[in-house]
Amino acid sequence: MAKKAAAVLIILVSLMVFGYTQYASATQINAKITQSKLLEKSDKGSLYNLELEFDNPSLLILSAGKTEFTIIANDKTLGGGELDPFTLPALGKTTTSGTWLRDQVSDSDNPEVKISGVTKYQLLFASIDVPFTYYPTYDQTREFIQDA
Repeated sequence: MAKKAAAVLIILVSLMVFGYTQYASATQINAKITQSKLLEKSDKGSLYNLELEFDNPSLLILSAGKTEFTIIANDKTLGGGELDPFTLPALGKTTTSGTWLRDQVSDSDNPEVKISGVTKYQLLFASIDVPFTYYPTYDQTREFIQDA
């Protein structure tokens, strides 16, 4: 009886350690811009299509719902948008797209830009909110922050 209890305890502890390490890995998901395109300009602002690639370093297959994000330049919010739902394979990459509305103008020719948001991933037994912050390169920033 004691051997069975010890075996169950070892299995339980192993599952908890595995779960924690995978959760820690899932919080290290990377995002990068793969494409951006100005769709239209109006008196409300400029509407862009944005495509992001997410890289999953964990062994978990993660299903994400809609992801809201904000684009900030020099500590000033330029606008925000929403990414389409996507599934991120274990140890893999996936690309998703969405739109965002830029309703403010950057007051700098070389703004420090960051894209931040929170993605809610659904697991079999729980959901986790994983915040992300992405700092695009200067060339990527020129493509989607400054109007041509």
